[in-house]
Amino acid sequence: MKASQFYISTLKEAPADAEVVSHQLMIRAGMIKKLGAGIYTYMPMGLRVIRKVEAIVREEMNRAGAVECAMPVVQPGELWQETGRFEKMGPELLRVKDRHARDFVVQPTSEEVVTDIARQDLRSYKQLPRNLYQIQTKFRDERRPRFGLMRGREFIMKDAYSFDRDEAGAKQSYQAMARAYRAIFDRFGLRYRAVAADSGAIGGDLSEEFQVIAATGEDAIIYSTGSDYAANIEKAQALPPQGTRAAPAQALLKTPTPGKSTCPEVADFLKLPLARTVKSLVLATDEPEGDSGSGGGAQIWLLLLRGDHDMNEVKVSKLPGLEAGFRFASEAEIVAHFGARPGYLGPLNLRAQVKKPVRVMADREVAVMADWVCGANEEGFHYTGVNWGRDVPEAALVADIRNVVAGDASPDGKGTLAIERGIEIGHVFYLGTRYSRAMNATFLDEGGKPRFFEMGCYGIGISRLPAAAIEQNHDARGIIWPEAIAPFTVVICPVGMERSDAVKSAAQALYADLLAAGIDVILDDRSERAGVMFADWELIGVPHRVTIGDKSLKDGQVEYQHRRDVAATQVAAGDIAAFVKSKLTR
Repeated sequence: MKASQFYISTLKEAPADAEVVSHQLMIRAGMIKKLGAGIYTYMPMGLRVIRKVEAIVREEMNRAGAVECAMPVVQPGELWQETGRFEKMGPELLRVKDRHARDFVVQPTSEEVVTDIARQDLRSYKQLPRNLYQIQTKFRDERRPRFGLMRGREFIMKDAYSFDRDEAGAKQSYQAMARAYRAIFDRFGLRYRAVAADSGAIGGDLSEEFQVIAATGEDAIIYSTGSDYAANIEKAQALPPQGTRAAPAQALLKTPTPGKSTCPEVADFLKLPLARTVKSLVLATDEPEGDSGSGGGAQIWLLLLRGDHDMNEVKVSKLPGLEAGFRFASEAEIVAHFGARPGYLGPLNLRAQVKKPVRVMADREVAVMADWVCGANEEGFHYTGVNWGRDVPEAALVADIRNVVAGDASPDGKGTLAIERGIEIGHVFYLGTRYSRAMNATFLDEGGKPRFFEMGCYGIGISRLPAAAIEQNHDARGIIWPEAIAPFTVVICPVGMERSDAVKSAAQALYADLLAAGIDVILDDRSERAGVMFADWELIGVPHRVTIGDKSLKDGQVEYQHRRDVAATQVAAGDIAAFVKSKLTR
């Protein structure tokens, strides 16, 4: 490819709404252009990266035995109604009606469609296992699209779906995909971790995320310093505290704390460690009128966590009584049950006249605390010296409801936990029969009896991956692409090519040699000044650059520089083709 024939549109400044590095650099390098909120055009430079990502994914998926297909972007709403996701998925699911007022959706994923395919075609156990995948455009109507391709509304995704006759077979398919994913991400040349994860809206009970390590990542990745344990923060278990609870050593005192409504403020005011305080979080679960004889209305829950800990919403959402969904209580509901506004709440002196008593749930760390501090349910006051049993009834519900923190013991008993940031680029799920049962998708087993398919699903964010790669690989000058997914592998920069036949001849000869060797090379024949050429290609992030100038060429030399190198290397002009090829084979 010659630069004069290509579409290069670099910018010196990023738009004001580009918040993260990858968004800024992809816009400046001319890889994407914003069309609307969370919707981008893939420009030629960016599309080359996307196509290289797709090629690697295809090769490894095919090698793992998956078969490619292409499912419609627009799907009948009735399929989604079969699984209940038409309503449950909420506003992220873009719903449309055709001219006949029939419901359709713009697909965010394709479990329903692929299950419909299986129930039509896969009728016998002899046809299993099967794995279908696609690389297709998806749409999720994000409430707040941001960060460019990291959290867009329209995106490209590879999604695969396996069908097996039993759980053992499904888990073999899952492991085959997990191995394929490792092969894919190894080829991308990125630092990543595979971590245990929650299945979220997709469902299932075996799940693993693939996270690119980046300081700017949205996700917290938990890993053990003494083993290969790793999980995202939603999934990571906090082990029960060791030892028994200490006996009370302080009297219960109602202590003035004027204007101090947060645990850090209270701890600082009382000159106590933050870990001695207990924070109160108030949730509500709504029950319909007459449900189970309850009379309807909201059930209020008081969750107690140590002041230096944070609630884990995913863990909470799996607990009995809260698994059907919860919300944070309104201020009116809080005042009705506690007699005080948020900031001064606690489990003592709860109002007895409310319709439904507050259900108290304590994190396991709080359940073993003694002489702790909490709100007095009166503005401007907290209790100190609070103890279970003596001052407040023992919590009826005790569970792991917090995020782990660095230094916690690893759940596998090996080492302690550390935290780093990551960007999710892939996810594998074992689904079981969640979708096949909902859609009555069956096959006949050896005995001629119908059985539901055991399923798995496996996604890779094709368009998200380049952004994640940039977050991990950039400097002040621009992008530093891993070689496997760079838009071009080598750029030749002839300086003063229009004025020197020798420079032009040497550049064209090298270009032809590298092309013949199958190397993805671009010749910058735009007659730009050296500084402009270098700035463009450093911004774009091409890994290998060869500079040919008239002066150095007279000395029989050209310059080679890798994108990560701080200085160029002089190479004999006659050896440069072999030199570059040797760099690419390492």
